Amino acid sequence: MKPFYITTPIYYINARPHIGHAYTTMVADAIARSRRLVGDDVFFMTGTDEHGQKVERAAQKAGVPTQQFADQTAAHFRQMCADLNISNDDFIRTTEPRHYRAAQEIWRRVAANGDIYKGDYEGWYCTVDEIFVPETQLVDGKCPTCGNKVERLKEESYYFRLSRYQQPLLDFYEKNPECLQPGFRLNEVRTFVEAGLQDLSISRTSFQWGVPVPDDPRHVMYVWFDALTNYLTVLGFGSDDDQRMNRYWPVATHLVGKEIVRQHALYWPAFLMSAGLTPPKQIIAHGWWLMGGAKMSKSLGNVARYQDYADVFGVDGLRYFVMREMTLGADANFSDEAILTRFNADLANDLGNLVSRSTTMVQRYCDGIIPASLAETRDELDAGLSSAIDTAIGSVRRQFESFQLSLALQDTWELIRAVNQYIVKREPWTLAKKPDQRPLLETTLYHAADALRVTAALIDPVMPSAAARIRTMLGISQEQWNGLKAGTLVPGTQLGSIEPLFPRIEKTVEELRAMTGQDSSTPAAPAEQSAAASAPAAVPAQPATPPPAPAAAAADGRIAIDDFMKVELRVAKILEAEAVPKSKKLVKMKVNAGEAEPRTIVAGIAEAYQPEQLVGRTIVIVANLKPAKLMGIESNGMVLAASPEGGLPTLVSVDESLPAGARVR
Repeated sequence: MKPFYITTPIYYINARPHIGHAYTTMVADAIARSRRLVGDDVFFMTGTDEHGQKVERAAQKAGVPTQQFADQTAAHFRQMCADLNISNDDFIRTTEPRHYRAAQEIWRRVAANGDIYKGDYEGWYCTVDEIFVPETQLVDGKCPTCGNKVERLKEESYYFRLSRYQQPLLDFYEKNPECLQPGFRLNEVRTFVEAGLQDLSISRTSFQWGVPVPDDPRHVMYVWFDALTNYLTVLGFGSDDDQRMNRYWPVATHLVGKEIVRQHALYWPAFLMSAGLTPPKQIIAHGWWLMGGAKMSKSLGNVARYQDYADVFGVDGLRYFVMREMTLGADANFSDEAILTRFNADLANDLGNLVSRSTTMVQRYCDGIIPASLAETRDELDAGLSSAIDTAIGSVRRQFESFQLSLALQDTWELIRAVNQYIVKREPWTLAKKPDQRPLLETTLYHAADALRVTAALIDPVMPSAAARIRTMLGISQEQWNGLKAGTLVPGTQLGSIEPLFPRIEKTVEELRAMTGQDSSTPAAPAEQSAAASAPAAVPAQPATPPPAPAAAAADGRIAIDDFMKVELRVAKILEAEAVPKSKKLVKMKVNAGEAEPRTIVAGIAEAYQPEQLVGRTIVIVANLKPAKLMGIESNGMVLAASPEGGLPTLVSVDESLPAGARVR
């Protein structure tokens, strides 16, 4: 088996974990799980960074001994791993004896190479980020990274000859262009190095909460020299057992936030070169989670607790949202509206409906036994689905290999939508009413269940519990990605107990904010709030009996926001369209609105659109109207269209990538 080593940063314990810590840990976990699914020998570590002046001060403020404070706060990070279903192989604390040994060992090696010397340091120091800041980099007298005040320090210090490693670092970047991803981060670091490096202060005497410097215990190690060594500690560095070091260190991948790229891509490789060790194979830097356009910060009061969202959406729901929402290297906004919309559209409507449809119909029409796919009934529709399955498997594997988890999930959802479309086109509920179509019904249900099996395998790294529940419903075991392909579900398999996978969350954004204690999204301006309904001369595209006017309507006809919110607008995909006989204006359409079965809608748009022009379009419908009969056809909804005075209607459309059933707000 090929070794693979993945790490999170070790988290600083001056405060409890929030969604930012949770995100990094969940992403590393998904990467580790994906590598196990392809048969790699994975070692995955996380942990806590417990030294430094900031921790010492936090303990003093809390009125407890520093070690007790460290023990209490580190326990919250260990609990986070349990809460979020993290599959780490080790949890390192920098206050452990094994870490003291490792940190002192790398110090000795660097010193033996002539790269440590003693001097006096005077400069500006940020206790928040634990870094010295050159005066030329201060912004209004504050740290350029976090914006907090810096302190003027003067004390005896050991220095690392960082200046000696300017050219070796540039050579390393040149030979290893993939060592830091995304690539623009490497360009930033390279530019910084090219501007010239100064030697780095790596010890302090003004506090004692840290790893003592070998042979000079008045000094404790500068936090980054101490902390970064944790990646070696868990592999046994500094001990008599170097098996893990030999196996895993050459393939080390560090997952970090963008704010600590310099420490990992500049200081850390230089320390390792000096100690006679190779730099890590790759560093992956992700962006920040923003709330209201600003980075999450305790001082701003915009920090989200992962526990609050896991309580509402479940752990897998939270895992899906953060990995789908943030692309590699970019910042992303964390809002209650975004997670609620993503959950109901993607998980409840798309995936949840696929699971419900596939399993319920096998239960109902085949007594819970997976039927066989009969060769004589298979056609281009079945072949197309099989091709979509194999395409998805290949693309998802490639995206995970390059750490593009958001894109991997996009590709998975392309498959999910393809399966739902396959079911709608084949209409097994109609086939079940025709005894002569029994063979085609069984073939259809086999392929739907087989596609669901593959879907469970593809979502496994991101939503392991949901994947396991799908497999339980299908009566199958976990599958490795090697050898995963369409058409291998064994006919005759007995389904397990069927249950809703992701029930819709019928809450407003305001109710969700009340539950999570957050005000995590900036209210839209009035023009933005009404954009979905403000097209010029918007008119219903079908005759319908309007709802009674609200009693509280204003004299000028305006209604209150509460009345407007009763209208449920949803994205729908047009699957079929045909002219209504004896009518010049009406078109009968079958649409996918993200529900278990398609709905029929009759719309007065025949003068503007031929039926064949409509198939495949993404439209907006009023989903909660009472059914109405038009020309003898029951219409279950209304499409939105706009038209100038006396002109032809134009359908209101939305981005094609939006899933059927997505709520329009």
